[in-house]
Amino acid sequence: QVQLVESGGGLVQAGGSLRLSCAASGDTSRVSAMGWFRQTPGKSREFVAAVSWGADDTAVRDSVKGRFTISRDNAKNTVYLQMNSLKPEDTAIYYCAAIRTNSRNYYNEYAYSYWGQGTQVTVSS
Repeated sequence: QVQLVESGGGLVQAGGSLRLSCAASGDTSRVSAMGWFRQTPGKSREFVAAVSWGADDTAVRDSVKGRFTISRDNAKNTVYLQMNSLKPEDTAIYYCAAIRTNSRNYYNEYAYSYWGQGTQVTVSS
């Protein structure tokens, strides 16, 4: 099993920045990639960004490209999501997730086996 714990959410004004962290513990040797999704009430969860664990392979949704950056620290088993130039439409619960099957279907939430509890990000206008 793999446990994921997110941190770094909060309230920020439009144009501001936040950095989310996701620390993985447990049997992390099985993790091949980690990603971030977000969800707002009444909507389905949507992909934000992902990074592979063993190679420099990343994916970022178009609406956040140039503003959000995903990175990893293998030594700390931690993935980061740096969010700059935040907009009110970025308001959501952000979830960290991990893939253990070597799948590169990063955009598909069903490719992920493990999920964190989520952290709230609120961007005020």
